[in-house]
Amino acid sequence: MSSPKKSSFFNKAPRFWERRGPISLVLWPLSKIYGWVNQALDFVDELNLGRRKPAPVPIIIVGNIRVGGTGKTPIVIALAEQLASMGWKPGIISRGYGATAFSTPRQVKSDSNPADVGDEPVLIAQRTDDQFPIWVHPKRTLSIQSLLKHDPSVNVIISDDGLQHRSLLRWPAREGGRDIEFVVRDQRGEGNGFLLPAGPLREPAARERDATLMTGAITLSNHIDEYFLGRRAFTLSSQLGIPYQLNHPSNTQSLSSIAETYLPNKITAVAAIGNPQRFFDDLLKQGIAGKSIGLADHATYTHEFFSAINAECILITEKDAVKCTSIQDERIWVVPMSLEIPKTLSDWLQSILQRPDPNQYTL
Repeated sequence: MSSPKKSSFFNKAPRFWERRGPISLVLWPLSKIYGWVNQALDFVDELNLGRRKPAPVPIIIVGNIRVGGTGKTPIVIALAEQLASMGWKPGIISRGYGATAFSTPRQVKSDSNPADVGDEPVLIAQRTDDQFPIWVHPKRTLSIQSLLKHDPSVNVIISDDGLQHRSLLRWPAREGGRDIEFVVRDQRGEGNGFLLPAGPLREPAARERDATLMTGAITLSNHIDEYFLGRRAFTLSSQLGIPYQLNHPSNTQSLSSIAETYLPNKITAVAAIGNPQRFFDDLLKQGIAGKSIGLADHATYTHEFFSAINAECILITEKDAVKCTSIQDERIWVVPMSLEIPKTLSDWLQSILQRPDPNQYTL
């Protein structure tokens, strides 16, 4: 079977990241060095020697401390739609992972090429029908400048990832500010709890955050249980929608119909996301017990890859679908997924965003 492109050590997690064992313990000294370097960079960052200026509107960062995706993009979509329903005018910025190198920020539309701007920003644009301005660039401060220049009515910006982006100055809600740092946590949790490369963490599990967004069935590990006790966290429930045919989106059929129409050995689910197993588990809950192919996050696809799959029905995620527009295969069905923002989270967001700008009162 032809393999999709763009796979790496860091977007396909090694198994030893999940439990402490010989390999992780051997690599642990390197993790300590990694942690010390990050601490030094954080210290320099706090000095703000470059005299960075905060954004003129609140920033909501949807990030993770674990390497690889934890389901941030659906949360960005849900937050933007929820904020719009509350009367806010959100804009969205992203690094545009997997995009070609470019010197200036780019605006993303639903018909943008994922190879040029990244698959996740295109997915956001398509799912929201271009309702919100979306800009991408590795330097998020430049994206903010371009976004606000072109859409000055935007009064809150959601950053898809960027938790470790030091140049993005913020005054977090936990310190009295109106910027919000969310850490997204899926059912894998923090793995073995070690920093890179011995474990999957970019930052310690005890990293400060304004709130934790829990997705999937979470099982706390002993070494981080205490951190989450008494701290703000919200559980977001996901729901799979009605699949539609990749080449004919108006053609739909329910998951129950697919389960009844095809034998399990004639169904294959494919996912190139941060946690493919979650997609497969969600399908299984809906009665889809087919074969599964989990790929590295952001992997690209070819016609040859799908042609080599021996199945009568192929199920993929919407994130995968944006990279398959040129592929003609009647067997491919796209399974949409949506998240629900709980009212407690909406109310808390409103209370933070309505705060006066604390930057106006600094000396």
